Amino acid sequence: MTRIAYLGPAGTFTEQAVHAFAPPEAELLPVDSPAEALAAVAEGRAERAVMAIENSVDGAVTTTSDALLATPGVQIFAETELEIAFAIMTRPGASLADAHRFATHPVAYQQVKRWMGEHAPQASFQAATSNAAAAALVAEGGADVAAAPERAAELFGLEIHARNVADLEAARTRFVLAGPVDTPPQRTGNDRTSIVFQTVNEPGSLVGILQEFAYRGVDLSRIESRPTREEPNTYNFFADIVGHIDDAPVAEALRGVYLRASRIRFLGSWPRVVGEPTPVRDARIAAAQEWVDAVRSGRAR
Repeated sequence: MTRIAYLGPAGTFTEQAVHAFAPPEAELLPVDSPAEALAAVAEGRAERAVMAIENSVDGAVTTTSDALLATPGVQIFAETELEIAFAIMTRPGASLADAHRFATHPVAYQQVKRWMGEHAPQASFQAATSNAAAAALVAEGGADVAAAPERAAELFGLEIHARNVADLEAARTRFVLAGPVDTPPQRTGNDRTSIVFQTVNEPGSLVGILQEFAYRGVDLSRIESRPTREEPNTYNFFADIVGHIDDAPVAEALRGVYLRASRIRFLGSWPRVVGEPTPVRDARIAAAQEWVDAVRSGRAR
């Protein structure tokens, strides 16, 4: 039986995303953070982990980025996206006007803070480890109001005051499925490859790495930096590449990055859930290789 670790408790959006990946008989293992979910995989307590990696309001989920970097031996194999909207909930009989402690996950807070400012301006934000944990805080009396999935209200016996709350309509969060390092899924023509790298500390080093992609017509859909926490003013660069490592231009670009970077780690190649098929210049790359081989053997004209 497959065991899947995810950010719990039950009632989170991550739990909802798990069901897009998991067979019905899978055993779910709720944990307190993306780092713990990946640690469960690395330590053999789970076969897979599901975590949010990016949302359309606040960008990359940095706790997931940091966890991926800090956990060797894991790799991303798939992704899914969910439209995100929240229910606003309190203990039964309580009113928003009396709420002074508002709990939700910090990422969720960015998606509902305008609504809360209009409807409960007296409530101060209280960070929770997950949206469902925020609902549990309300049920236990540790907070007065929570923003969480509707399912959390049912699980914790709370009263819903508003549904489908989101400051930005059609807000979406992307979730990934990770597991032990293995062969990537086969290319589909609409794929994503993710890496993290560090540059040498000299002028133009990052530009040189980005040119490895530009020279080969390889698109980057995202690049973000995070402090290494090892030395001041040093950074890890997380890059999402449009294409699969089996696409010749992507493989050529990654070889170039490997030669230029001081460190590089492959995080996975997997099918994208949205996006257009990627134009691949494999035939042109093959022709270039044939020409080089001909030159080496004295057959070129």
